[in-house]
Amino acid sequence: MLDAAVRVFGRRGYRAASMEEIAELAGVSKPLVYLYLHSKEDLFTACLRREAAALMAAVRAGAGGPGKGGVPVDEGLWAALMAFFTHTTGNPDGWALLHRQARTHGEPFAAEAATLRTELTDHVTSLITRASTGPLTPREATALSHALVGAAESLADWANSTPAATPEEAARTLLHLTRPALSSPRTRRR
Repeated sequence: MLDAAVRVFGRRGYRAASMEEIAELAGVSKPLVYLYLHSKEDLFTACLRREAAALMAAVRAGAGGPGKGGVPVDEGLWAALMAFFTHTTGNPDGWALLHRQARTHGEPFAAEAATLRTELTDHVTSLITRASTGPLTPREATALSHALVGAAESLADWANSTPAATPEEAARTLLHLTRPALSSPRTRRR
């Protein structure tokens, strides 16, 4: 049921999606959908949580988790970016649900999307901190993480709407933009 719901919500949006269409695509009756997930809102929330968990699991697995021994930190950031873009391009309906649908249909859906974004930025902050070879303060690492996650979200949309765009292309573009901030010495202003 959740696979069918993600597909319908991702392609048609929350408001235009119908429980009848979801039930039909899932090959079950509409009353069965309501039996397991009591309302359209509950179904949408279940889809959001599942897709967010899958995306975070992919990113964490790709990066090897915090403190993975023996892997250069730049490779960890590359692996996390590749995992993110591989997942979002491989699951365009799930990405549309997380990135566009959840944010545009108000609470509590926007809160679910915000939770995912916070989890992503916290994880990316730890990767950036490990990858930095320059004098990057914790505040700068956090700011760079927010910029990187925002850029990754935009690039995921681009990759899903651009024919022949690859996860490698998106990850390489973003890492190319990020490397100078990780390695360049800066004069701090007080």
